[in-house]
Amino acid sequence: MNFGHYLVFWWQSIPLGHLFVSPESKGSKDDSVNRYLNSIWPAIQFYSEQSEPKTLIMQRPADERGMRDLCMHLFEKRLSEPVPSSCPVSVLICTRDRPEYLENCLSFIMEQQCKPAEIIVVDNASKDGRTKEVALRFSNVLYVREDRPGLDIARNTGARLATQAIIAYTDDDTKPEPEWVYQIFKTFDDKKVSAMTGLVIAAVLDSEAQVIFEKHWPFNRGYVEKHYNQEFFQRTLHAGPPVWDLGAGANMAFRKDTLEKVGYFDERLDVGAAGCSGDSELWYRILANGYAIHYNPRAVVHHFHRESMEGLHKQLYAYMRGFTVAILIQYHRFRHKGNLRHLFFNTPKYYTYLLLRGFPRYRFRFRTLLSEIRGIISGLFYYWKHKNTDPKIFVDK
Repeated sequence: MNFGHYLVFWWQSIPLGHLFVSPESKGSKDDSVNRYLNSIWPAIQFYSEQSEPKTLIMQRPADERGMRDLCMHLFEKRLSEPVPSSCPVSVLICTRDRPEYLENCLSFIMEQQCKPAEIIVVDNASKDGRTKEVALRFSNVLYVREDRPGLDIARNTGARLATQAIIAYTDDDTKPEPEWVYQIFKTFDDKKVSAMTGLVIAAVLDSEAQVIFEKHWPFNRGYVEKHYNQEFFQRTLHAGPPVWDLGAGANMAFRKDTLEKVGYFDERLDVGAAGCSGDSELWYRILANGYAIHYNPRAVVHHFHRESMEGLHKQLYAYMRGFTVAILIQYHRFRHKGNLRHLFFNTPKYYTYLLLRGFPRYRFRFRTLLSEIRGIISGLFYYWKHKNTDPKIFVDK
């Protein structure tokens, strides 16, 4: 099946935009160039406003040459900044029974321009010794076994062991770009930033499941920096702050002292328990406690999405189950009524729209609707049963 092309545009190490080109796409070369230039223009405008001296470029260059000249001028100073050889960052990878993915991910982390002070692999109840064998092949990796299955359990185990002030998480099925660690470290130069997320780009789009996920459930949050602070939180509180839009757990980092103040990941939201959303619930808790989160699109990892439709169904079931439980936990913890408004009004309204729009064939994006709705219903029952369970977030008083 031909899904067309997925193009990501860069200026050296700086991602600027992307474009889906369908197999049916037609038009002249000029039309194609215009689409490409339009896709990167928001990022170009953002970086022009961030330049010294600050400028605002109102008119887009008319052709590729003009855009190239603009980029050379715009990024020359930024790309010439020296990168330190190492930085005080602990990189954590939580993994289970995927030694091939883990070895690939570790290989890319070893190639970082700015080496992290610490790399911790948390083996989350793997069934055999292959994960340990892979981790121990890398001499500067600390291997830790966590026998209790659950991603957030593993995340918490690694965070407590981490010795550095900044804790960065990525998944085993990612390929971090060479500047990933440095961009994380640099993000925390701003003392007001307590946590950050970065850009996640699809590594491959070979199957229908991968294309559906990238088009309709992407981890990609764009190519422009975003600041999530009290202004954002208060502005969106009425309808429930959309913390799931902040980023992805495959590319996030925290100040360790922030985790010690607001608590670690809520272990009720684990895969195998509620399903997921431990990352977004923690982001909500950070914002609700008055701290700020920054999205830095120059901290880039590539993610391998699930290849099969069966895997996608299971993933989206878990997403919506975890989404539901996370919203109810947020309401229980802070009594922000916008969470209930989002879950019991906005969400049913959205899925009613999707069911009507996909009727009667339910192809492509609509193929997973039943799994998503089942996940929401399952999440309601799970929360009711476990609402008083110890979240084990370990807040320091």
